[in-house]
Amino acid sequence: MSDADKAKAVGHIPSGLFIVCAKDGDQKDGYLASWVQQISFKPLLIAVACNPDRKGYEAIRSGKTFTVNVVGDHDGNYMKHFWSGYDESPFSEIPHKVSENDGILIDAAKSVIECKMISKTNPGDHEIIVAEVIDSHILNEEAKPKTHIRKSGLDY
Repeated sequence: MSDADKAKAVGHIPSGLFIVCAKDGDQKDGYLASWVQQISFKPLLIAVACNPDRKGYEAIRSGKTFTVNVVGDHDGNYMKHFWSGYDESPFSEIPHKVSENDGILIDAAKSVIECKMISKTNPGDHEIIVAEVIDSHILNEEAKPKTHIRKSGLDY
C-alpha cells in the first residue's frame, strides 16, 4: 500500500485548532497547531506536536510559559494571521492580554491553557512537547471547540 493510501484514513483523525503562543521579553509569537492532546490527569499534562521552525518555539524550549489558545466555533478570524507564518508579530492586530504567568491570552479564543514544557521528544519531523498545565482560562463558555479533519495524514 502506498504512503498516500495509508495516510487517507489518518487524515480522518479529528483534531482541534489552536494558536500556541509564547512570549520572550517584548517579543510575542504564535503558530497554528492542530496536534494537541491531554496525556495525564496527575499531574495534569498535555502534549503538543510542533515543527521546530515555528515562531515561538525557542521561547517554549527555554522554559518560558506558553499558551494553547483553543479556537472556538464562534470566532476564528484571528487564525488567518498564523496560517502561513509571518515576518512581523501579528499581536499588534490581535486583541489579547498577558497573564500574571506571562502567557498570551487571545481575547477571541474559547479558552486558554497556560503551560510549561517539562520534556520533549523527536520521533519524526515534529517534536512532541510534554507540558504541565499551570493555569487555564475559560473565555467563552458557550462556544464549541473548532474541529479539523484533514484530507490526508501527509499534510496539514
